[in-house]
Amino acid sequence: MKKIFITVLFSLLFLISCFSKSTNNTNSKVQISKNENSTKNSIQKSEALNDNSKIGNDLSVNPTDEQIKKVDLILSKMSQRAQSEIKITDKSTFVNELNFVLKEEKKYTPSDLPLYFLIDKKNKVSSTYVPMNLKKLVKNDLYDINRNDLSLRLDVELELQKMAKAAKLQGITLLVSSTYRSYDYQAKVFQKWVNLDGEKAAERYSARPGTSQHQLGTAIDFGSITADFINTKQGQWLYNNASKFGWSLSFPKGYEDITGYMYECWHYRYIGIPACNLQKKYFNNVQQYMLEFIDLWKKN
Repeated sequence: MKKIFITVLFSLLFLISCFSKSTNNTNSKVQISKNENSTKNSIQKSEALNDNSKIGNDLSVNPTDEQIKKVDLILSKMSQRAQSEIKITDKSTFVNELNFVLKEEKKYTPSDLPLYFLIDKKNKVSSTYVPMNLKKLVKNDLYDINRNDLSLRLDVELELQKMAKAAKLQGITLLVSSTYRSYDYQAKVFQKWVNLDGEKAAERYSARPGTSQHQLGTAIDFGSITADFINTKQGQWLYNNASKFGWSLSFPKGYEDITGYMYECWHYRYIGIPACNLQKKYFNNVQQYMLEFIDLWKKN
């Protein structure tokens, strides 16, 4: 009798042990599954937040035959180099995406000059032009300033904050060194370089008054404003990430014949994320190409 009792007792203990293991294994699998899903969701969210490849389409109106033909007309008016480097294969999709970008432009201070206003050695602003709603930059926790006389368009400074916050989270503090410049201030800057290096040399790296992106209040010179800036952590971060926040490098390497200026790794202009993506997708990531195209598109 005693032996039977002991045998039964061990059998019960064995069954309880098996059930406990089974339950623990099931719970572990459920927990692992939950953790895997949680990790997966986090990755998907992260990828979604960092997916800046989409431009957007204006699907409210289908491109007309006239608009499709207009693409070729505009391209024919651009430089031979531009024509060889701009790649627009699906004109219908391009026109939809261009229209979307042009709609986006209207969100930024519509009473001021357009965000994509073409300003270069051939296209100028008047000596009296001053951007509306200029905001004086002050010391803050997001980015550094190296002078007390800096200012940007209000809507553009808000976009600078977004980019600076993202950089800060990755251990990078952006240094803003030059922003809005008045016509008269730019005249003094240009004359200074002419006096130092001569007019021909100055023309390669300094804008004449009325032709500088800085007068628009939408451009920033970051960091040291020297060629070695690209080798700094800040320079590298901007090169790899600025466009994700709508900031475009204005004067890329190897395009002096197109932009009129030497490579400036420190000079970025705010044009918005959709425009940056349009620039990458169709215009060989050259800001000048895209702004020239848009200028001609509006005028024709």
